Amino acid sequence: SRTEGFEEFRKVAMQYSPERASKITGVAAEDIIKAARLYARAEKAMIIYSLGITEHITGTDNVMSIGNLAMLTGNVGRRSTGVMPLRGQNNVQGACDMGALPNAQVGYQPVDDPGIKSKFEEAWKVQLPSSPGLTSTLMMERAREGQIKGLYILGEDLAQTDPDTNKIRESLQALDFLVIQEIFPTETTEFADVILPAASFAECDGTFTNGERRIQRVNKAIPALCGQENWQTICQISQRMGYPMSYNHPSEIMDEIASLAPMFAGVRFERLGSGGLQWPCPSADHPGTETLHIGRFSRGLGKFNAVEHKPPAEQTDADYPLILTTGRRREHYNCGSMTRRSSGIMWVWPEEAIEISPTDARELGILDGETVLVRSRRGEVRTKVRVTERSLPGVAFMSFHYRDVLTNLLTNAALDPQAKTPEYKACAIRIEKMA
Repeated sequence: SRTEGFEEFRKVAMQYSPERASKITGVAAEDIIKAARLYARAEKAMIIYSLGITEHITGTDNVMSIGNLAMLTGNVGRRSTGVMPLRGQNNVQGACDMGALPNAQVGYQPVDDPGIKSKFEEAWKVQLPSSPGLTSTLMMERAREGQIKGLYILGEDLAQTDPDTNKIRESLQALDFLVIQEIFPTETTEFADVILPAASFAECDGTFTNGERRIQRVNKAIPALCGQENWQTICQISQRMGYPMSYNHPSEIMDEIASLAPMFAGVRFERLGSGGLQWPCPSADHPGTETLHIGRFSRGLGKFNAVEHKPPAEQTDADYPLILTTGRRREHYNCGSMTRRSSGIMWVWPEEAIEISPTDARELGILDGETVLVRSRRGEVRTKVRVTERSLPGVAFMSFHYRDVLTNLLTNAALDPQAKTPEYKACAIRIEKMA
């Protein structure tokens, strides 16, 4: 067998009949059965998911459940099968690969492994921590508590995109010193002591890594308008703080990565060409790995995880009877600091609106296009209403792209206990007519 933990998983799964699952999800039992058979009987099937799976207090459980399905049906370790996460931005995969995680060095090497720690200390000639650090969400909590005194933030608009924005503002105000490196003013730059100019993706050489682990070469289209690329700024900050970080070109950074991370040992800029390489690529003559888990899983045996259903951290009640779920709109990107500067995009989607069902609109006596007050247990915003069949009764939708409607004043900062990802996808609200 290629797996373990199946019996424990089976016992839990048998408790969730299609009828029980229907009561939990609102999806008809016959549709659940039909979908299950379509997936199970497919010769090759892939599950593609996005942030609607991960931005819950059960995000890790949700992902493990998807893994259970893929293993159960044999849709792992074969071409054109597997699990494909669609990330929130284009290089989230690459950032994680490079150690932008509290518990891993580059290439997912544990920070608390003595041998790994020694290897990096020898290469960098520094003493490194032996225990994991904090996620960005926990950093904000520690700043609010006075345990973190300073932050250096690159290209992140926490004061608009993090949940429970009032608490985030408290955290940023509590800092003794805040440095922001950005290409445009944002909500977060309002709190900065120092703002460093940044270069956009079109002004930098380097790599992006996509969801299929493909390391792709990025070639700058124009010289950096701010005078230098972001890696150069980071090197200069490091040098001024006493560490001699210096490179002549991003390709030298890639060479250093290859020397320290076995999964990238065969990656060089000159090998990336127009098609890139998929990691792991452990040697200079290795072609890259198109499909993972062929023959055996990377951990040895694939592990089935017995996952019980858990509801969202915040429930509706008489005072807050609607569920708000948040996300992005096709036309805009993240906090909107770039896309709101495009007249063409703003012509297509110029303002925020809360989307509600015709049923809820009738019950509330609200018309399409009307301006309303939206309240949660944490904050309130004013926005227009868009009445649409896309929203189910009892569920509302908003995006977070607009500075004049800070949707995350409403959202709940409850975290997945393992990944520490906030529950953006479910909080309780009410909608009030304006006086």
